[in-house]
Order: sequence, then C-alpha cells, then structure tokens
Amino acid sequence: MRVGFIGLGAMGFPMAQRVVNAGFSTVTMFHKHREPADALVKLGAQIVFTPAEVARASDVVITVLPADAQLESVVFGSEGILGGFSPGKVLIDMTTCTAMTLLKVEQAIQAAGGRVLDAPVSGGTVAAAAGTLTIMVGGDASLLEEYRPLLAAMGNSIFHVGATGQGKVIKITNQAMAAIHLLAMGEAFTLGIRCGADPRTMYEVIRHSSGHSRIMDLRLSDFLFKGNFKPGFKLDLMKKDVMLALESAKASGVPTFLTSTAAQIFTAASNAGLGEVDYSAAAQFLAEMAQSSLKHEPAESEKGQANQQ
Repeated sequence: MRVGFIGLGAMGFPMAQRVVNAGFSTVTMFHKHREPADALVKLGAQIVFTPAEVARASDVVITVLPADAQLESVVFGSEGILGGFSPGKVLIDMTTCTAMTLLKVEQAIQAAGGRVLDAPVSGGTVAAAAGTLTIMVGGDASLLEEYRPLLAAMGNSIFHVGATGQGKVIKITNQAMAAIHLLAMGEAFTLGIRCGADPRTMYEVIRHSSGHSRIMDLRLSDFLFKGNFKPGFKLDLMKKDVMLALESAKASGVPTFLTSTAAQIFTAASNAGLGEVDYSAAAQFLAEMAQSSLKHEPAESEKGQANQQ
C-alpha cells in the first residue's frame, strides 16, 4: 500500500511520522515550509510538489488540513488531488471541517471512481506523536476495516460512527464541549482564587468530584498553573472549530447559547493577540478580566513532594 500524506502542520506532521515509521511507503508534499517534508524524507518518504502528484503516486491519500477552504483547494484546485485520482483510490480525510464540505468532496471523488473515509481526530499534538489519537470514522464499515491497520499507526481508539460526514459531526460536537469545559473551568477557578482558595487544592478536590472534566487534567497542571501556553492546539484552531459548530447549529436550527458565548470569548482572546498560543490561554484571558491569574507556583513543600515521586 502506497500512502499519500497532505498536511504537515502541528497535527499532520507527527501523524505522518507515525505512518512512515510503521513501514508504509509514503509520498508527501509541502506548502509553505519544506522542513517537515524533508524530515519525512530522512525517514524514507518521497516528496512531490502538488496534490495531484501525491494522488497519482498513491493508493490512499490522507489529508489533515486546517479547515474547509484548504480541503476544497487541495481537492478541487487546478493541481488538486482530483487530477490524480483514478478508480480504486481512497481518500481518508482527517480534517476538522463541516460535513457539508466533505460530502461535496465525496461526490467528486466517487465520480472519479474513488472512495472516501471521514476520519477526524482528537487528542492534540502529544497524542499525535504517541499514536494514541481518537479517530472518529464515518463511511463504509468494510472500508474502515480495510484501512484500520493504517489508521492504527496514528490512533489507538478508532470508532465507526456512521455514514460519511458523521465523523465531522461528532468531532465538532466534541470541540464545542471542550471549549465550553475550558471556559467554565477558567471562570470557576478564577472565582475560587479570588475568594481565597488554593488552586491546586481546588484541582485535587474537584477531580474527585462532580465538577471534574478531562480538560482539567489536560490543561491545568502543564499549561495554566505553569503559565505555559506553548501550543498543543492553537487558540485560533479551537476558535475555528467552535465557529464550525455554530455554522452546523444554524443550518440545523439548533439553539446554542453556551457555544455562542464560547465563540465570542475565543474571538476576543484571538483579537487580543492569543491566536497562535495554546487554546488554554482563553481560560487565563477570563482570569485577567477579573484581575487574577491561574498561574500557580507550587510551594516548597509541594516541590519536595514532586521530586520524591
């Protein structure tokens, strides 16, 4: 099986590394920055220069792109993958975008004799590097089983979620909830801190209580408490995903009060210059509105305990 991989960004590059290191013959390309593609070449991949060339040289093409517009450009552009597609080839799209765009892509790929799997992921860059992503697969179940070994190079939780487009729906739902959980945590922890509570004590108690969420484990200790916003997942990407949820809600006639509020906060944080840092900065953004901070240096006794562990 020859794999084409398009999209070597913060998520795509470690995913592509996993594919190459798993032994799949891989062809890739670069857009703005050649360095990630060159790094894959050192592992054994081949570089070509257009999406059409990637498709022509591959049995299956994986796309991991920022949003709808980039996916449409890669598929339908003058040098897009449709120009290199032929009967029997498969597109596995792992972009977080709308189901409507993917269904449009599927129609074109099917007209060229190809097939499509809808497979967005969750887990961030750490899980991408470790190969422990959650992959939400929409499309034909038998096609998923045919390509499960390839997907297993990138993720260890692979779910068949229904027809093409349902992967996108569930991913957008997840992102809306993750954004809301983060902001709820930021607001509530700011309240606790302003009322005199120790933030690490709050975390220890709440993670054994009903207010706990996985976002607390993923974003408190290593990001907010340390004041570290090196991106695991950029704030502007989370903003984009929340906006996708709002677009889908509008198209479906679903009221989304909390998601709408989250979109406004992420937009404000982005406009304040936080778009390129980790999305956890949106929680600190809320804290700063209250003239507070979620950063918390451990006491000397806490440091000693950590060193002993």
